[in-house]
Amino acid sequence: MHILVSVVIIVSVMAFFFYASYSIRACIYMRVFCCKKTEEKIIAITFDDGPDPIQTPKVLKVLREKHIPACFFCIGNKIKGNEELLRQIIKEGHRIGNHSFSHSGYFPLYTFQRMCHDLITCQQELEKATGQPVLWFRPPFGVTNPTLAKAVRRLGYIPIGWNIRTLDTQQPTPEKIIKRIKKRLVPGSILLLHDRMPDSDRLLVQVLEFIEKEGYTVVALDRLMQQMLNAH
Repeated sequence: MHILVSVVIIVSVMAFFFYASYSIRACIYMRVFCCKKTEEKIIAITFDDGPDPIQTPKVLKVLREKHIPACFFCIGNKIKGNEELLRQIIKEGHRIGNHSFSHSGYFPLYTFQRMCHDLITCQQELEKATGQPVLWFRPPFGVTNPTLAKAVRRLGYIPIGWNIRTLDTQQPTPEKIIKRIKKRLVPGSILLLHDRMPDSDRLLVQVLEFIEKEGYTVVALDRLMQQMLNAH
């Protein structure tokens, strides 16, 4: 009986730490902005893992034609050679954020010093290319832990999450993605997409059509989190 109780406790503790690390909305280790509490039917759209020289321009074209603002969380090691693309993102009224320099699968296991160096390097590359300060940060894979929380506090970043993960990197059909969005769509939502994916522009068109049909308006991330920005 004692052994069974011990096993249950160990499994429960492990499940808690897994949830705390892999659910960005848990906010166990640090406060992450994932959704605004509001009754206004507004949402923000974000893209991860760019800039991509092929797909990002296509995504920008859709956003430009439909007058939609977005935020692009960029990977530092993709900046070289794509500086003009980053400047275009800014010029067209969008925002950028830090998504780490390496986006390594081992990033959550980095030491505090290595993690800070990775994040600072990405920030410096982004700021050098755009001339814009970068304070928004999205953890690679949405994984958080005490080391990352310490680094974010030390560097003064504002961590941004999401409440709608489309899982577009798994390449489900657009219909499945729309269905997933429909289940999670609420006023103040933050939607996660990836501009690097094949046909990301075509998917975006369908997503925007659905959002409009549901009576929602896409706003800049700044507006969605204005209260927090004022406090920060």
